[in-house]
Amino acid sequence: MSKVFCDYSRYYDLLYKDKDYTEEAAYIYGLIRKFKPYAKTILNLGCGTGRHDACLEKLGCQITGVDLSETMLAEAHKREVPGKLEFLKGDARDVDLCKAFDAVVSLFHVASYQTVDADILALFRTANKHLKNGGIFIFDFWHGGGVLNDPPVVRVKHLENDDVKITRTAEPVMHSEQNLIDVNYHIVTTDKKSGRSSEIREKHMMRYFFLTELEPFLSEAGFTIKKSLRWMSNKPLSSDWYGLIAAVKER
Repeated sequence: MSKVFCDYSRYYDLLYKDKDYTEEAAYIYGLIRKFKPYAKTILNLGCGTGRHDACLEKLGCQITGVDLSETMLAEAHKREVPGKLEFLKGDARDVDLCKAFDAVVSLFHVASYQTVDADILALFRTANKHLKNGGIFIFDFWHGGGVLNDPPVVRVKHLENDDVKITRTAEPVMHSEQNLIDVNYHIVTTDKKSGRSSEIREKHMMRYFFLTELEPFLSEAGFTIKKSLRWMSNKPLSSDWYGLIAAVKER
């Protein structure tokens, strides 16, 4: 995981400029308040460039974001608000901030970057360690039912801003016996002023999970699942690619 989001992260916000972070943050905030009505403090494990966090701060939350990528954090630091929104470098699998929060979130498929059992369990244990008793843990993931129902295909995306044009090709390779997908990114950038082009290649290995897999990991980490939903919905998991779990710290 430490080898991804290197050069790729320089264009991360542009690549996901159409993602509705405001709506997603409102959705997550609503779930947090459902289980912890007076929740104020939130830890985000795998915060990326901090766009969800900035939206949650505007909703009145006090946010700490943690990420392993220095280049992602460089963008996140631009969004810091003293006393309300801060970002720290750390690995979601073993960071220890020596404080407890009302809620912990891990969004945009951070869980699916944990491709071996030890890593997903470590992520869950980190979440538990940073929660107050009865605190809520919310994370999204690639759902196995959706992946098998609608297998991944090559996708090409074209984007631009005032400075650069980007073409990103995402070519997937499935390893069904391991529930893994290699997403091979090829990004071609063209500087609008100079006309010079450059290429970036990164492989992101992702794991898709079934609910029956996640339940024992969460239980071992001290959580009880309260809701398993389709992402951005109040409907139960089915054959959708993206799922969400809300789990409460029981011990």
